[in-house]
Amino acid sequence: MLPPGLHGFDSLTIGDQLQTDWAEITPQAIDTFAALTNDRFEIHLSDEGAQAHGFPRRVAHGLLILSVIEGLKSNAPAQLNTFASLGYNWTFRAPVFANDRIRACITVKAKRNAADKGLLTLAIEVENHHGQIVQRGETRLMAYRQSPYPKAT
Repeated sequence: MLPPGLHGFDSLTIGDQLQTDWAEITPQAIDTFAALTNDRFEIHLSDEGAQAHGFPRRVAHGLLILSVIEGLKSNAPAQLNTFASLGYNWTFRAPVFANDRIRACITVKAKRNAADKGLLTLAIEVENHHGQIVQRGETRLMAYRQSPYPKAT
């Protein structure tokens, strides 16, 4: 695992990992996401709606989980010195239910030089509090090779 701190492109190696903290997916977060996106499919709104489609209880939006993971990544003790997302290749493997807890393990999968910047490919696995992988995928990010901030004098 990468130690706490900011890690630039040149200091990273393939296989480096960081792990996020846990986040609880509350019913209120699901409600807020439904209101924000206007995705009010009944599996997200109530246990009864979820049960009508074969789920045991209320299901969080898959994109809510991806968004929460992005936030957890941005606040992890170990930080990658990146500045732009270039997209995701992502799968939803199992439902995340209201009140589940999730976290992510992030692995540097590939690196490529791009002039004065770098391109990182990160593999991400999202697990719930039962240890089940619920989402998995990759993201590509532009990274600073050196700090974009001038050194203090």
